[in-house]
Amino acid sequence: MELKTEIINIDDLQSDPNNARTHNQKNLDAIAKSLQKFGQRKPVVITNKNVIVAGNGTLEAAKLIGWKGLSVVRVPDDWDKDTIKAYALADNRSAELASWDTETLLTQLRELKFEDWNINDFGFKDFDLKTRDEIDTSVKEIAERYEVVIECDNENDQTALLLRLSQEGLRVRAIVI
Repeated sequence: MELKTEIINIDDLQSDPNNARTHNQKNLDAIAKSLQKFGQRKPVVITNKNVIVAGNGTLEAAKLIGWKGLSVVRVPDDWDKDTIKAYALADNRSAELASWDTETLLTQLRELKFEDWNINDFGFKDFDLKTRDEIDTSVKEIAERYEVVIECDNENDQTALLLRLSQEGLRVRAIVI
């Protein structure tokens, strides 16, 4: 089946009010820099009412950099709201389930850095890898992580909890928001 793409004015597009995926500023900056550097290389998916199904972050980033239009593709006419919701969740989740080929990733990042690409623009931490130990340490920053956020009432409770969890052998860090 052929995809029919259109260019839609950004002001005519609406972010999904029930989007389960959030985009922090670091993520939006990376998307914006990618759009600026490479242009839009895949269309945003929208409903027939111009609501974003997949590409909410792209819409936000495009607005940040002053774009006026985006390339879009519409979901099929026979999709009901549950099918649209399922597609949006599957689209977001499928990328999370992938993993990096660490050796290839690090080789490519090194090569791009050598050619004066700013890999920070695309959400990768800038590093200069020379040894296997440094590679292993850097990979931990890139690789999948599992985190839990626990809210404490005050700094004393936070300190006590951090101490207890570290004594249990867990790697912990304090965050103040």
